[in-house]
Amino acid sequence: MERRTIFAGWVLPVLLVAPQLLLTVFFFLWPAGRAMWTSLERQDAFGIRTEFVGLDNFADLFADPLYLDSAVRTVGFCAAVAVLAMGTALLLAVFADRDIRGRAIYRTLLIWPYAIAPAIAAVLWVLLLHPQIGLVAHGLKAIGILWDYKLNDAQAMTVVILASAWKQVSYNFIFFLAGLQSIPKAVIEAARMDGARGWRRFRTITLPLLAPTMFFLIVVNIVYAAFDTFATIQALTQGGPGKATETLMLKVYRDGLINLDLGSSSAQSVVLMLGIVVLTALQFRFIGRRNAE
Repeated sequence: MERRTIFAGWVLPVLLVAPQLLLTVFFFLWPAGRAMWTSLERQDAFGIRTEFVGLDNFADLFADPLYLDSAVRTVGFCAAVAVLAMGTALLLAVFADRDIRGRAIYRTLLIWPYAIAPAIAAVLWVLLLHPQIGLVAHGLKAIGILWDYKLNDAQAMTVVILASAWKQVSYNFIFFLAGLQSIPKAVIEAARMDGARGWRRFRTITLPLLAPTMFFLIVVNIVYAAFDTFATIQALTQGGPGKATETLMLKVYRDGLINLDLGSSSAQSVVLMLGIVVLTALQFRFIGRRNAE
């Protein structure tokens, strides 16, 4: 029998919901609305006069080769971070789900990196990979590898992908471990009795049952890579060398706060917001279809 809480009046429910509504209005709806309006305006070079230009900022945006390059770079970056972070987390979750001695300690240690701030995570990777002071960098140079991610585009992108993925592994690990533990043991035992072992059992039994969790994490990791890696990239490379690691979030920051082109920066923010809305809609549709089945 379904249990429901019935309030005597409307005052208490409003008071309970009001804090969340206020946070949503002031920290999401109002900034999003302001960004959408600013994306339809253009300021002069001194920021004194503002004029309404309609969709001109969006037209200029998609005609700008630098923006298109940043968009392509961001798609590749998000895909690399999502695949690396999720693949590593799934592997660790599979091993941590086994009956081994001290597994509670292993699980706790694997979760800790998620508590580290993105900028601090970038500092840790600087201490490892910096061409002058990095421990790993000295080891690479000792075996004859020319390492300097501040000058080499491919090395710079590799560094920001590794740092960003490492920060997200713990988050994915928690969900994958929870998903593995929610799989009925009877299903696994039945598959084992039928002769399905190792990779075949994982591919045919475990992986399909983890599909909803994986799809959820794909969306979360793409959103993370697109937005939450700003501090990591800014601390590591500042988008360089040149624009080799400039993602869309760094371009929004650079155009808006450094170049003071608020109209173009707001238009870029609106495009990013619409992309996230589309991804979220696809996620809910997929989960709803899975639940209906």
